[in-house]
Amino acid sequence: MGYQNVLLEVADGIATVTLHRPEKLNAYTTEMGDEVVDAFRALREDAAVRAVILTGAGRAFCAGVDLEHLKAHQAGAQTGAGPRLGEEDFLRKFPLELLAFPKPVIAALNGAAIGVGVTMILPCDVRLAAASAKLGLTFAKLGILPGLGSTHLLPRLVGRARAMELVLTARVIPAAEAAAIGLVSRVVEDAALPGEARALAAELAQIRPEVLAAAKAALLYGEEHGMAEAMANEQRASAELRAGRS
Repeated sequence: MGYQNVLLEVADGIATVTLHRPEKLNAYTTEMGDEVVDAFRALREDAAVRAVILTGAGRAFCAGVDLEHLKAHQAGAQTGAGPRLGEEDFLRKFPLELLAFPKPVIAALNGAAIGVGVTMILPCDVRLAAASAKLGLTFAKLGILPGLGSTHLLPRLVGRARAMELVLTARVIPAAEAAAIGLVSRVVEDAALPGEARALAAELAQIRPEVLAAAKAALLYGEEHGMAEAMANEQRASAELRAGRS
């Protein structure tokens, strides 16, 4: 499948989606967003794919929105054949699609993740970061608010007080601090990141896909409901898994 801003590779049941504008530090454009959405929709339907890695090419994961792209859209210019910035499926639908994605998704932050580079990874199941990576929700400095459901997801990951501090100050933090507050799951040495992400994906790929999908759905349900409802849902989902094996 040919993309201009994304690389898509599938091997041994593991798909790797790589943001690929290295000369721009993988800065986000609507065209990139369209391609990411298209790639994940295709991977959802590909039964051979058991786990997905989302990463970046070159020195950064994603340095935020492409500022020239942003200024052109703010000025009312049409930068391509696709939707205007803010109207594309990546911003309006992708976070919900990613939360409901039945296969495990691992974000592997190979470098700086700024702005949308952070908000796009919040719905991922596991977030690994290279030791040299830095993360920042710098939207306030651009006079805009964080999107992609981050106002819902971020407080659940790091707590309300830390979420407030990160968004209001627009501070950029090192990977180690991001791990300490729960923004990323784990920090690994830069050179080890691709191997660590792939090893984790391979481990997950050994588990029955329907079990992983059910576990993801149950955890999301449990997070949004009370204890009694979560327990009842666990029992229903477990019964459905048992029935599926019989």
